Amino acid sequence: MTDAPLTLFAITLPGLEATLADEARELGFRVTHVEPGGVSIEGDWSEVWRANLELRGATRVLVRIGSFMAFHLAQLDKRARKFPWTEVLRTDVPVRVDVATSRKSKIYHAGAATERIEAALREEAGMSIAPDAPVTLKARIDDNRVTISVDTSGELLHKRGHKPAVGKAPMRETIAAMFLRQCGFDGTAPVFDPMCGSGTFVIEAAEMAAGLQPGRSRAFGFENLATYDANAEALRRTSRLRTPETRFYGADRDAGVIDMAQANAAKAGVDDLVTFTCTNAGEATPPEGPPGLVIVNPPYGARIGDKKALYPVYGRLGQVLSERFFGWRVGVVTSEPSLAKTMALPFLPDGPSIAHGGLRVRLYRTDPLP
Repeated sequence: MTDAPLTLFAITLPGLEATLADEARELGFRVTHVEPGGVSIEGDWSEVWRANLELRGATRVLVRIGSFMAFHLAQLDKRARKFPWTEVLRTDVPVRVDVATSRKSKIYHAGAATERIEAALREEAGMSIAPDAPVTLKARIDDNRVTISVDTSGELLHKRGHKPAVGKAPMRETIAAMFLRQCGFDGTAPVFDPMCGSGTFVIEAAEMAAGLQPGRSRAFGFENLATYDANAEALRRTSRLRTPETRFYGADRDAGVIDMAQANAAKAGVDDLVTFTCTNAGEATPPEGPPGLVIVNPPYGARIGDKKALYPVYGRLGQVLSERFFGWRVGVVTSEPSLAKTMALPFLPDGPSIAHGGLRVRLYRTDPLP
């Protein structure tokens, strides 16, 4: 390894790469490539720590720590034993090894390749291997080149660390943040979710508006690396960068779910910025003040309930939005195009479908409603 800049790969769901790249650039990261599955960023270890703390749309942050050519298992074994593992890994922290191979490589047996790398770690670097280790090494063998990366995130980054309660079919925070961005949300206008569930969209919007780091309340894999030092903790901010001039609103017909949302907002430290009410979506009215964004993740039918019973629900919601929410933009997340069509709203051209909870969902957006 050299003193050259590190290559970070911020993973996101396919279809959200361009939105994550926009977020990364806005946060001052040097984006070098946007490719299927994520965004490549150039930086040093402080940028690795900051990416984990600040990127709302990334699910993991990998760091490439080296590569070498290997045309057969014996060569892989030899070169893995010479690899400078301890420059990044600690000998007192167990690791897990995850190997992926491609058809373009002569080494095609991932299990055998994993065994060789694990042996090198144990016998040459004095490290232990464990399936539940706090550090995961990713090795990819593609066109006979072995590229070694380390997962610096640990748990998936949508687990912010300050959301104790979730309802049915929750929207992941990473997806919610990217959908908010795709709807043009910049923190200066109100957000209203008439089917808010445990409050993900509303809380995420409030945090974004306040400049709160999404990772401020959790631990990361990079804390177990040899490269970790006190400078990383200095990058963690628990306070707001600014005080939003607007508020964020959620409603749900289930009083128990509203209690969850309020508890989550309090844990996230944004309860003074949000208002939750127990109201049926069919009776929704705009909050006082200027128009903003209505964003909603209604039931799809495939996961909760009967899809046929949902057509009147979507139809009624579309009617309410058309008749009462003049000047508001709308974002609707659903797996069923026919349900979105039932709303009879002037949706913009379709965006990409996104994998969510075993389904493919899509964000349907409008310009400000006339």
